Amino acid sequence: MSSEISENKSVFVIGATGGIGSALSRLLSNQGYQLVLGGRDVEKTRRLADELSAHAVEINAEDSESVNQAMGQASEVLGTLNGVAHCVGSILLKGAAQTTDEEWLATMNCNLNSAFYVTRAAVKKMRGKGGSIALCSSAAAMRGLSNHEAIAAAKAGIIGLTLSAAATYATNKIRVNCVAPGLTRTPMTEKITSNDMALKASTAMHALGRIGEPEEVASALAWFLDPSQSWVTGQTLGVDGGLGSLAAKARL
Repeated sequence: MSSEISENKSVFVIGATGGIGSALSRLLSNQGYQLVLGGRDVEKTRRLADELSAHAVEINAEDSESVNQAMGQASEVLGTLNGVAHCVGSILLKGAAQTTDEEWLATMNCNLNSAFYVTRAAVKKMRGKGGSIALCSSAAAMRGLSNHEAIAAAKAGIIGLTLSAAATYATNKIRVNCVAPGLTRTPMTEKITSNDMALKASTAMHALGRIGEPEEVASALAWFLDPSQSWVTGQTLGVDGGLGSLAAKARL
């Protein structure tokens, strides 16, 4: 591996204080990356940044101007922006008939719109230099799951965004990939994981017989961000215990 590749280790993590975002931030810090951490909760983001000797910026990923400003700040702090991770998301478990317009729009804004804004801002900073963008989709976009219509649509859009952006910016040496997690133990999924009945039902859907941990998803994101993976682009990696592609065997 050339010294040029090995030195390109600067990443902007957006949604850094969430379950997956914080796990990724800690992992990248341990791997020697220079980091800028972005989050809506300024104090919480700053505490994590202080812990990791990183820089904190405020960002509302659902607002395009906020994303542009934060991306500019991150690029200025890092000098060269080699990687951007989008770890912003939500979950809505409702059928289409029960989903309100407000819930639909909120799901799209938090997941798909924010991923688009981040990708658009990142490629503007990376053109001429190259880099890696890592997004978060979901196993719900890979397999038909009941009561997932809004979130499945938003997360499927992220897979489409990944493919198209990867094709558009390949000549600029910008790689775009995404992970598609199954149910992962994070603060966002606590309503499911803290309910014994819901957790048991969810676990049974995963072929490997358990739910995921944020560090496992973070590891896949870090792999995509690693400059040594310079020949990987346009990929969606299921980090999902088999949920997105396998039928779980009944456990007797």
